[in-house]
Amino acid sequence: MEENNLTVVTEFILLGVTDRPELQAPLFVLFLAIYLSSLVGNLGMIVLTQVDPRMQTPMYFFLRHLALTDLGYSTAVGPKLLVNFVEEQNTISYDFCATQLAFFLVFIISELFILSAMSYDRYVAICNPLLYTVIMSPRVCWVLVAIPYLYCTFVSLLVTIKIFTASFCGQNVINHFYCDSLPLLSLLCSDTHEIEVIILILAAFNLISSLLVVLVSYLLIFVAILRMNSAEGRHKAFSTCGSHLTVVTVFYGTLIFMYVQPKSSHSFDSDKVASIFYTLVIPMMNPLIYSLRNKDVKYALHRTWKKICKHFSLKSCTI
Repeated sequence: MEENNLTVVTEFILLGVTDRPELQAPLFVLFLAIYLSSLVGNLGMIVLTQVDPRMQTPMYFFLRHLALTDLGYSTAVGPKLLVNFVEEQNTISYDFCATQLAFFLVFIISELFILSAMSYDRYVAICNPLLYTVIMSPRVCWVLVAIPYLYCTFVSLLVTIKIFTASFCGQNVINHFYCDSLPLLSLLCSDTHEIEVIILILAAFNLISSLLVVLVSYLLIFVAILRMNSAEGRHKAFSTCGSHLTVVTVFYGTLIFMYVQPKSSHSFDSDKVASIFYTLVIPMMNPLIYSLRNKDVKYALHRTWKKICKHFSLKSCTI
């Protein structure tokens, strides 16, 4: 009977964002616009920070990987969400569900540690400017992203394998718009205590450790800024942190709202709203935040646009 339960479920039904037919078309258009904006913005940021010679610094190295993680987890969720708006039966195969969960976890957890690495980078730039290039060498930068990627891949595979090697009962309806760990746990008929403990410990470690690095880095940054005698120096220091601090506040704020709310007020509907925000809206916002608040990115966009215009001899191109 136990083995039979493992082979019963071959696909899952995703309940999606809403079951109201009149909202399907407007939401499809809205989420399509959001996803395409995220796709263009993050791809543009990856290409821009790669090809522009003035952006070959640790700060933009991490920004490139932030855009990569944004693109990764939004693409793990977005296309399937859009397809479900135009299909009558919102199904997802067993294997694709496991794949979606694995890729989503890799990129969403990686973003936590990329943001903490960016905080450390800003701390070194402001508090140790003379040693910045020595401390934040290319090798150190690669270590600060490679280790999180390897760790997050391990965590993702551990959680995904634990869930999908457990026994699913006959129920295959997921009360979500993508395959997430918590809704999947509710479909298991085997004991979920071990998996729940593993997920809780890993989630707590990931959130607390990365947030601790961010908080300590910015505490030291603020202390250093307050000790500056020059108002211009303080303004410049704040401006270099403004974009990252905005991204950190929005991202961690959403995750804390979702995972730290009291159990009495916890519901899958509130989870859906929070999930839409951090899987689709935040990846769209991040390139905009860095483009609007960062002069280097603006100048790089101008230079790249001019090169494109010159290459294709577009006389009408002006910025």
